[in-house]
Amino acid sequence: MVANLNYEHKNNNPMIKQGDTYATSVKFTQADVQKFAEVTGDFNPIHIDAEYAAKTIFKKPIVHGFLSGAIFSKVFGTLFPGEGTIYLSQEMKFFAPVFVEVQYEARFEVMEVNVEKHIGIVNCSLVSSDDTTCIVGAAKLKHDTQFI
Repeated sequence: MVANLNYEHKNNNPMIKQGDTYATSVKFTQADVQKFAEVTGDFNPIHIDAEYAAKTIFKKPIVHGFLSGAIFSKVFGTLFPGEGTIYLSQEMKFFAPVFVEVQYEARFEVMEVNVEKHIGIVNCSLVSSDDTTCIVGAAKLKHDTQFI
């Protein structure tokens, strides 16, 4: 995983403020898709049956939308802002399919910070290696030590 960030570290503790950005790469496998189908029960053949998917507009299986968007949860809970983050809401819009074995970049930008309540609004997107925007959204997060 490749990560890029532009926020400052103070006493080994990143303090996130409006305008900070973060990016990380992600690639989904067909095994990831299968596991997600098993956990959720979403066995729509557009995701798991190559023969079926070949007859669709996508011509091959696509990754579940919520599996694709789960990269946002991973980043918020473990990388930016990281441990201790509480998800308050997430908005997502799907613009293009996500395929297995394709490199994507998850991008984040802090749009607002409420210092008193330690809440941040973070725009997030998933973009393919050919710069196609697949998902855009915004998350509302709470973190008592990160949003200043």
